[in-house]
Amino acid sequence: MSALAAILAERGHSVSGSDPRSGPVVDRLRQLGVRVFREQNAATISAIRSGTSHAPLVVTSTAVPETNPELMEARRVGLSICHRSDVLAALINAQASIAVAGSHGKTTTSTLIATLLAGTGHDPTAVIGGVVPAFGSNGRHGQGRLLVAEADESDGSLVKFRPRLGVLTNVELDHTDHYGDLDALITTLNRFAGGSARLLANRDCPILREHFEAAHWWSIESSQGVDFAAIALEERGDGTRAAFYEGGDLVGQLELPLPGRHNLSNATAALAACRLEGVPFADLAEAVANLRPPGRRFDFRGDWNGRLVVDDYAHHPSEVEATLRMARLMLESGRSPLPSVPQRVLAVFQPHRYSRTAQFLEGFAEALTQADVVLLAPLYAAGESPIEGVDSQALGATIRSLTPGLEVLVASSLQDLAHQVARVSAAGDLVLAMGAGDVNGLWERLAELTDDARELVA
Repeated sequence: MSALAAILAERGHSVSGSDPRSGPVVDRLRQLGVRVFREQNAATISAIRSGTSHAPLVVTSTAVPETNPELMEARRVGLSICHRSDVLAALINAQASIAVAGSHGKTTTSTLIATLLAGTGHDPTAVIGGVVPAFGSNGRHGQGRLLVAEADESDGSLVKFRPRLGVLTNVELDHTDHYGDLDALITTLNRFAGGSARLLANRDCPILREHFEAAHWWSIESSQGVDFAAIALEERGDGTRAAFYEGGDLVGQLELPLPGRHNLSNATAALAACRLEGVPFADLAEAVANLRPPGRRFDFRGDWNGRLVVDDYAHHPSEVEATLRMARLMLESGRSPLPSVPQRVLAVFQPHRYSRTAQFLEGFAEALTQADVVLLAPLYAAGESPIEGVDSQALGATIRSLTPGLEVLVASSLQDLAHQVARVSAAGDLVLAMGAGDVNGLWERLAELTDDARELVA
């Protein structure tokens, strides 16, 4: 929503909205002339209407409940209401665009595409779900011909998009609150693919290979039978050196400053998308050095008493597994993008949604066994009703059953979680907080610990 607000404001539209929280995103919107209300109530709609002779268009999202007082007032007075996906579709469909969809990696891949285009002089417009470090924002109005958008599949609304190039990173069951099974997700993503003028897809994903037809494929496993490939020559904790192929032919080498095979795949997709848009490989090979992951993707928050605190959005077993595997690579290779090489990995995980936790309980448990210590935050419901027997205690019990010797702690609150981190961690540890809920506030809670709590780490 904030990305759309920023772009519309930069394009000269009068934009208003509400957010009870302050922060850099809201501050930037105000700088762009967006009128931001602190309270969400019916009076907001009255205030907006009184300031214009035109009936405002109300834009909402799936995350906004029908009981929201602003939405209820907008309906009462008869204002036109549309979904955020309708506004995004209007932007995507109005110009040459690249839309990135898939179960995992779409925020990172769209961030890398936008960064590469900006770094090679193409000045793209970008609408992305995370903050792009090169822009300092998740939304940017560029002067170039291309628009890069993240196409979220969580509510199925991406079927409205008609991009010039659709990108599919991978497919795996998620968002079980919306999709009854994997077939339903495949059907929706095939509708997105069918609406794309061309489709670029990941050949390494077995579900994509079996159920999708793409004009172009990429791989990090083989250079044969695909249009684009990046084959790792050296994998380190601070990056990857890879050979890049087009049509099976070697075109050059890359030094990717992002560790992990999942990031190599994301970067390969980004490079392939740019090449399909005519960006010279030599320019891209130079721009790769400036690639950075989006906010909340292995995001270093700071050093707390010798502990390296990192925030990550991983909230699916595959994402947790990939993030922990990348962390272990840092330990094993003795190389890290962090200020120092960590000695142990403390996985701090917050389950997100009862439905997802119930569906993937075993998968989460298996992924978390890669850590040296596991600390579990209380489950973040995201508005869902509880499911009996599904909570952080159940996940902790499952992890212990798989790896009896692994230390697993379950916190009663986020404040208790911070105290547990202080008690069981040691200098040199990587404290890796993962989840899509409010576990990203761990850094602030550690910083606010009392002197008595700090004595635990002395």
